[in-house]
Amino acid sequence: MKQLGKRGITMIVTLVVVSFLVFLAFDVIPGDAATSKLGTQATPERVEALREEMGLNRPFLVRYGTWLAGFVKGDMGTSYSYSRPVKGMVADKVPITVTLMVLAFILVVAISIPLGIYAARYQGRFLDRLIGVIDQIIMAVPPFFSGIIITVLFGVLLKWFTPGGFVSYTKNWGAFLGYMIFPAIAIALPKIAMAVKLLRTSILEEIGKDYVRTAYSRGNKTKQVLYRHVLKNALIPVITFLGMALSDMVAGSIIIEQVFNIPGLGRILLTSISNRDYPVVEAIIMLIAALVIIVNFVVDALYRVIDPRMRRS
Repeated sequence: MKQLGKRGITMIVTLVVVSFLVFLAFDVIPGDAATSKLGTQATPERVEALREEMGLNRPFLVRYGTWLAGFVKGDMGTSYSYSRPVKGMVADKVPITVTLMVLAFILVVAISIPLGIYAARYQGRFLDRLIGVIDQIIMAVPPFFSGIIITVLFGVLLKWFTPGGFVSYTKNWGAFLGYMIFPAIAIALPKIAMAVKLLRTSILEEIGKDYVRTAYSRGNKTKQVLYRHVLKNALIPVITFLGMALSDMVAGSIIIEQVFNIPGLGRILLTSISNRDYPVVEAIIMLIAALVIIVNFVVDALYRVIDPRMRRS
């Protein structure tokens, strides 16, 4: 319980620091929301009047404190660009981005672990070498370029989906998932390649240890040793990697959403940054930061469950 309390405090402090830095960044970079909103009609008088109306002429710490107090109460503020409550705008986009991340993560786990085990078990054989070559190629290709290739191959040539034809989950859940699987593949591919390589290496390292030789000496077969003894220890670094990979998928989803024309958090985040709409940006970044922190917390907990040495320490 004491450890959980410390982690909880750390999470809260981290979120506050992140929010302060984002707020500060918008305060120091050139331009502001009033000028962006007025566009070609921006005269010094009109900009100053709008800044007064939006509260942008108040001291930085006052604005930040007001925003933070409201955020803690569940009020994310009002969008400068759309004059809508930020909470409603973000709530509409969260299921889209989260679904994309979850699909990508499921693909990584479902594909990388069996392939990594196979490559290690049949080390040096043709398929192991082929998996290694494919791994290297995939790791060299950025996710956004993989997204373009997937769009051309499966969308334009094979016509398995309509490029840009996003279907909302509120209209047709099946069509929504059918469209989202392709951007999820683009996000997952490099993580799959890295996880396969990591698991294969980890298994081969564990196979050479004394406890494996002891297990063989007791009459256990290769399959029993692999699944009962080796895999449990070999998965420890892989679980850590998967946690970091899930955190990285947040940034990956923002990029891929642009490639596949997905109206998720990524699109509204980039638009809001351009418009200096910091209530929207702040809310999205806080959600992303909270997600990353929670993922790391869960991974650390799983790490302690799997590795008894961590519990003793």
